[in-house]
Amino acid sequence: MDRIWRGAIYAAGMISLAIGLTLYTKTGLGVSPVVSVSFSITEIWGINYALSTFGVYMLFLAVQLLLKGKARRPGDLLQIPFSLVFGLLLDWFSLVQIRFYTLWQNLLLLFAAMAFTAVGMSMMVDMRLVLSPADGLADTIGKCTGRGVGFGKNIVDLSCVVVTCAVSYLFSGRITAIGLGTLIAMICVGRLAALFQLLFYEPLLRRAGLPEAHRCGASEQLAEESA
Repeated sequence: MDRIWRGAIYAAGMISLAIGLTLYTKTGLGVSPVVSVSFSITEIWGINYALSTFGVYMLFLAVQLLLKGKARRPGDLLQIPFSLVFGLLLDWFSLVQIRFYTLWQNLLLLFAAMAFTAVGMSMMVDMRLVLSPADGLADTIGKCTGRGVGFGKNIVDLSCVVVTCAVSYLFSGRITAIGLGTLIAMICVGRLAALFQLLFYEPLLRRAGLPEAHRCGASEQLAEESA
């Protein structure tokens, strides 16, 4: 039963994350920081969104493996097939048509996007299975700094915004994908994830039958359990 709960929580987290990332694009206030790079690549060069997302996720994985050094595990490479599946999931969710015309409605939609994103990434990290490369990088940064996955998320989001601004300005002469919502999310999603961890980390682990350890080290825990 514990395995069923663990899988269900993980699947719910993945869907929540995909919904959150998609909702950003419907606000008209900019996209999520973590997909801003791939979104700008699609906008500038017309590359398929799922393909550009996969490419950026592979870059996240490379940085993650570099930071881990000797702590790298074979299980980390499972993020590659995950990226393919998740990229297609994002592509599918992007077909849903949602449009609001007033600022307050779009701000509410932005809050929903941030909440879905924070809850989704936290649930996936807590279940210690395969993470998205972006969340795996946030998890690794949180572990390396001892500041938790929320702090790691803030660092990843800030880095994505900086890269997106640089790439879009250099190759199109304007800033694409970045808006007010992107900047708000860059600050708030990591804090919302930290709040979710504070409130629900232990209950989720008990429900999934997992020990309360390695709060930031999802990939390492997966490798230990597979050994």
